[in-house]
Amino acid sequence: MSIQESSTPRRAVVLLSGGLDSATALAIARDASKPGYLIDTNEYVVMDGEQALLCDPGGIEIFPAVFSALSAECDPTTLAGIFASHQDPDIISSLALWLEFKPDLKCYTSWLWQSFLPHFGGSESTFVPIPDPGMTIRLGSLELQAIPAHYLHSSGNHHLYDPKAKILFSGDVGAALLPPDQGGLYVEDFSRHIRHAEGFHKRWMGSDRAKRDWCERVSRLDIDMMVPQHGAIYQGADVQRFINWFAALEVGVLRG
Repeated sequence: MSIQESSTPRRAVVLLSGGLDSATALAIARDASKPGYLIDTNEYVVMDGEQALLCDPGGIEIFPAVFSALSAECDPTTLAGIFASHQDPDIISSLALWLEFKPDLKCYTSWLWQSFLPHFGGSESTFVPIPDPGMTIRLGSLELQAIPAHYLHSSGNHHLYDPKAKILFSGDVGAALLPPDQGGLYVEDFSRHIRHAEGFHKRWMGSDRAKRDWCERVSRLDIDMMVPQHGAIYQGADVQRFINWFAALEVGVLRG
């Protein structure tokens, strides 16, 4: 795995998985310059040849920074679609601005949000509904898999799995609200890191049954990296370490 970092204000990192000729994943992540009142978010782009898919593009306020970072690494006109894991504003409220740039963009999201997300922008033809069991999303030569993650935390929720790069784009699962002194892109000390994920997962993940189903499902996947929407990226042994930790965690807890 090799890494190239750009000098844009919002960090852009290209993740190149060994053995891939054309497919790459771009992380636009860990923005130390964002306003303090905004939750930090990570945006991801999957690219294959002349096509790109933007995963959880973020809120309207960070659109200029995300667009700038993306443009520094690839031609933004190659963007063919958007994947929205769920309906939260920090996930997809920038939709109208992306559509202003490229009106024919398709947005893949749970069927549950087809009549909700147009409040952020787009028309009926913009949205490609993902059924509850998931679906295959084709991007160039890639066959990306929309993986069910319902009730983690949204009632209509999918994660995106790239079986070629072995990357799971895990939305809010794996998220950690990290202090300023832990600004690295990757998890470096799992035990230290996970303390900042515990409260988030206890409060936001409301279904123990859904949690167990997700843990069983993703344990069957071959994952080199798990990349959440908030916080640092899990790689190598830390992926299964997180899954085991999450499986044992009591969720749907107000405090404690």
